[in-house]
Amino acid sequence: KMIQKLTKKDFESDQEPRWCPGCGDFAILSQIKKLLPELGIKKENIVFVSGIGCSSRFPYYLDTYGFHGIHGRAPAIATGVKLANPELKVFVVTGDGDGLSIGGNHLIHLCRRNVDVTVLLFNNRIYGLTKGQNSPTSELGKITKSTPYGSIESPFNPVQIALSVGATFVARSIDREQTHLYEILNRAARHKGTSFIEIYQNCNIFNDGAFEELTDPDHILYMEQDKPYRFGQGQNKVINLSNNMIEILEKEIAAQRSITIHNEFGLNPAIETQLAVMSEMPGYPTPVGIFREVNKDTYEGLLYNQINNQISEKGKGNLDELLNSGDTWVVK
Repeated sequence: KMIQKLTKKDFESDQEPRWCPGCGDFAILSQIKKLLPELGIKKENIVFVSGIGCSSRFPYYLDTYGFHGIHGRAPAIATGVKLANPELKVFVVTGDGDGLSIGGNHLIHLCRRNVDVTVLLFNNRIYGLTKGQNSPTSELGKITKSTPYGSIESPFNPVQIALSVGATFVARSIDREQTHLYEILNRAARHKGTSFIEIYQNCNIFNDGAFEELTDPDHILYMEQDKPYRFGQGQNKVINLSNNMIEILEKEIAAQRSITIHNEFGLNPAIETQLAVMSEMPGYPTPVGIFREVNKDTYEGLLYNQINNQISEKGKGNLDELLNSGDTWVVK
């Protein structure tokens, strides 16, 4: 029996989005609604899990199953959902505060286990829902309501974290770059394993223009598979990585040298890690696109193989016998 073709409208809930007019979250929601019918998955097999924050209102605005969790715990809840029913397509929607502050520990373990979950981390470098305090990704020296004299904390780099703890798909996109964002979301959603996307998202109320410099071609680098790292006006500059060094070359000089070509599928994430931290280097562009995609056994796949192997060796077992085995006693 053929599955009825769904449309973007089929995934719209009856809830009106409660975000500020102009918020970047609207753009991300629009692309997710566009993507979901293209995945060919029944609505009842899709689950969105969130924590706390503006981004975490996402499950209300989609006509799928959803779970609005507590602060930072979305990765743990999503892991439980996926293990209970591996057939489900599970998304985690989180923010730089929810995902990297109280939820940081849960997030890194989701990535290292390679649970088949797609993580969308909205990064606006501020706490939006609680009205403008500095977050784990706020810049050093950032003046906010909680850091009136400037933040003295070095910010997290979400992509660097995801790469270092073993996420098998790692990417970055921007809310306003709708075509690019859709392509990244599409690739991530079809990946088998933990896919992590950092989405630069503007908070026009508490941190407006956080990524405005990325509208300048000298400050942004679009990574493409099997192509050099070109950027700038007319693609007139090239990034080259060699001997643990990152250098910017003029196009004419780069044409005379052997330069680095982007490979999303490399098993050693050393180059991708260099690229991830490049955005922190003065004078260097910020890379967006897919940093890495590799294949690896998923956590739930390994778990169910282990369970099935034990059942085949020892039989299915009996819960009542298990509870009454070993040293037991009765309290009267």
